[in-house]
Amino acid sequence: MPVLPGAEPFRHEGGDVGVLLCHGFTGSPQSLRPWAQHLAGHGLTVSLPLLPGHGTRWQDMQVTGWPDWYAEVDRALHALRERCARVFVAGLSMGGALALRLAARHGDAISGVLVVNPANRMHGVAQHALPVLRHLVPATRGIASDIAKPSVAELGYDRVPLHAAHSLRAFFRLVDGELPQVTQPLLLLRSPRDHVVPPADSARILGRVSSTDVTEILLEQSYHVATLDHDADRIFTESVSFVARLAPGLVQEPEPGLGKEGTAAGG
Repeated sequence: MPVLPGAEPFRHEGGDVGVLLCHGFTGSPQSLRPWAQHLAGHGLTVSLPLLPGHGTRWQDMQVTGWPDWYAEVDRALHALRERCARVFVAGLSMGGALALRLAARHGDAISGVLVVNPANRMHGVAQHALPVLRHLVPATRGIASDIAKPSVAELGYDRVPLHAAHSLRAFFRLVDGELPQVTQPLLLLRSPRDHVVPPADSARILGRVSSTDVTEILLEQSYHVATLDHDADRIFTESVSFVARLAPGLVQEPEPGLGKEGTAAGG
């Protein structure tokens, strides 16, 4: 299936500091593209891959699972490490969980972690029925476009494929067990009015990681997809400040137009 217009992966060749961005469940790189462009504008090398089964049609997710999604970001990380002296990982929602697992498994190879409304577990009564329900019902109502800003939409599926949701449930359990292995500096930004991921997920992540350099920022004006919402500029600014603090002298002042296009990268 062809990739939906706007859902293409993003790649920008910048300097010696790289940032890997991971999008969310049933979403696409579109939700993080402005973030990626902002980082690129500061001279960073940026990789924003399209996860398998995403960015086409929801039926394509039915034959993918967390090993496929994690393998994609792991490959992207290895490519960045070959190119850059310092590498950071970042993500939104499930992408935050992917970033945290990369941090847990790769240790000192990752200089810092940035997560926005990171997800830690499935919620609601239906999640307990997923092992059986996924064989009876192919999909349920979608979770895309939880955004407070008017006239802004997330490019994501309008249905949640239940086989994929079952795999995501297993992935969250796996990552939760690995959180104590996360020792890198952590920037966590969360929306108190998130209708997809409750505050308990961020609280658990903060309570289980072993990081001692931790910053939590509240995004008061935004819902779940905060990277496209009212607080987007704050996310971008805080991210650059976080990277610049940990990689002093390697983050440039922005140049007009730099990084706005990037390049298409294979997903």
